[in-house]
Amino acid sequence: MANEKYLFDFTNNDDVDGWQEQSDTVRDVGMSKALIVIHKNIGFRRAIFFALLNPQLNGAGFAGIRIIKAYDLTGYSKLQLHCRGQGQYNGFKVILRHKGLNEEPNYSFEQYFQAPKDEFAIRDLKFSEFKAYYRGKRVNNNETLDLSQITSIGIQMYGGVYQPIKQKGPATLEIDWIKAVL
Repeated sequence: MANEKYLFDFTNNDDVDGWQEQSDTVRDVGMSKALIVIHKNIGFRRAIFFALLNPQLNGAGFAGIRIIKAYDLTGYSKLQLHCRGQGQYNGFKVILRHKGLNEEPNYSFEQYFQAPKDEFAIRDLKFSEFKAYYRGKRVNNNETLDLSQITSIGIQMYGGVYQPIKQKGPATLEIDWIKAVL
């Protein structure tokens, strides 16, 4: 097994065609929007995740993207993102699902992170720190994330209904690559 496994290298030739929006517009009260595009010029190529978050008064809301694809990440200890955030708020989360349980009412495994501002940096997300959530709320269960059967990877800007900080408005997350690391 290699020391690292690129899941997405947007600086190279990986595209965003398989990614789909997963925002709160699936609910009647939802008004948020998200998309991911490739941004390139002579000097660089990367993905940009755009989010416009319009949460409810209590902070309920999310704007996200995901890709449904099978990954075997057995033996790897963390996910790394080389990224930079822009906007007033830079709170995001990575959402993993496993065993083909990609839709509700199944819970997801999530980890929150603050995107670096101004300069690109690596964010380390240990697989052991992904916890089970259902609709943004932490659930108590004994099941752990099955790294041999990851079937969905998502990124969201969260509103913060269960968080101390409530986010709203526009934000971007520029992503060079996402990889699994030993």
